[in-house]
Amino acid sequence: WMMHDTGRKSDILKPGMVITCEPAIYIPEENLGIRIENDILITADGNIDLMDDIPIEAQDIESLMAQS
Repeated sequence: WMMHDTGRKSDILKPGMVITCEPAIYIPEENLGIRIENDILITADGNIDLMDDIPIEAQDIESLMAQS
C-alpha cells in the first residue's frame, strides 16, 4: 500500500502498512536542502518507528560522520 498525497482520506491504516513522515527545509539561496525521513510500521499492537536508532539531531549526525 503506497500513498503520496493520494487516496481517500477515509482509508484506514492497517497492520503491515508503512507510512512515512518527511519534514524538510530548503534554502534556495544557499542551494541547500535537508530532509529527514521517518518510516512508521503499523501493527496490531501499535506503531513501530523503523528509524528509531538513526540519529536526527545535528550534533549526533556530525559525530557519526566524524567516525567515518
